[in-house]
Amino acid sequence: MNKHEFSGLFLSGTDTGVGKTMVTAGIAAALRDDGEDIGVWKPVQSGALANDPDSDAYRLKQLSGVEDSCTEIAPLVFPAPLTPLLAAEAAGKSLTMDEVVDAGRLLQKRHSALLVEGAGGLAVPLTRTEMMAHLAARLRLPLLLVARAGLGTINHTLLSIWYARELGIEVAGVILNETSPEVSADESVKTNARMIERYGQVPVWGTFPWIEKNLHQQKLVSLVRERIDLEEIRSCIRSQKKTGEMSR
Repeated sequence: MNKHEFSGLFLSGTDTGVGKTMVTAGIAAALRDDGEDIGVWKPVQSGALANDPDSDAYRLKQLSGVEDSCTEIAPLVFPAPLTPLLAAEAAGKSLTMDEVVDAGRLLQKRHSALLVEGAGGLAVPLTRTEMMAHLAARLRLPLLLVARAGLGTINHTLLSIWYARELGIEVAGVILNETSPEVSADESVKTNARMIERYGQVPVWGTFPWIEKNLHQQKLVSLVRERIDLEEIRSCIRSQKKTGEMSR
């Protein structure tokens, strides 16, 4: 895959359950609300079927406002609530990197840019020899890291940044997410962004508040506009398009 075959961002978490699905859907919805042709892609989903209302694919579709079906958003789905490698094997399937990448060709051709949501963190096993980080490296998209906002996030975030860079992945930015209503009272939230920027040499594009799962799309868009630096994200995506056009 050539460097600028398609544009977008690869979103990974510093762990599972850090809220990257909500952040991915919210950014996509806000950019689409501005007229941008943004799609969402979940390369591998485990733990729920694509059309399950509790699945990442379903929430990505409903909250982002894309017309793509849940099975197009998440083309490789396995019911076992395990890491993608083991979930696939439990279903009698052995994933390959080529298969994972090829499954997203439809969305890559349909949209001018994609927000690609990984599964868990970067060191999640994907195939028998490769991690989720290797998929990010293969797609050659800049990385947007979603991390917990509270105590402990500096360590987890910096380790993820350094691992990504070891594989040659461009770390574009970080978004901190308040994963519970109690996090807002955590004193470390006030300084975590500054510490991550200083030691990780990467911008923090916002701190997203804890929100209920039944949040409607327009409220999500409003929160994204208030709490996330959309212009930096837009600029990152557009710069890839310009470079791609120049290389053709």
